[in-house]
Amino acid sequence: MDIDLALHENEPPIPTELTAYESWERSNHLSLMLIKSHLSKSIRGSILDCDKVADYMKSVEEQFFRSDKALASTLMKKLSGIRFNNSKSVREHIMEMRDIATQLRSLEVEIS
Repeated sequence: MDIDLALHENEPPIPTELTAYESWERSNHLSLMLIKSHLSKSIRGSILDCDKVADYMKSVEEQFFRSDKALASTLMKKLSGIRFNNSKSVREHIMEMRDIATQLRSLEVEIS
């Protein structure tokens, strides 16, 4: 269906090939609709509205790059403040710490 055509190819010039441009424009419009329909309203409200799907994807990427920094900060605070308090087993405590460390590694945060 060429829905992702606008993501893979740049916008063709209008006067040269009308069918190629119409195909790209349809793909661009469908891709934007699909992406916007799958984002939650809270996320959609914080992203700049763009006419081209490639620009919209860059805006989404920039938004999540900033939220990754906030998540990394939150996880670091959680990891440094976690204490064993006998409410759960030692194994559960270690598994929780490993889970936080794995999340930090996926965000490319070095832990010595």
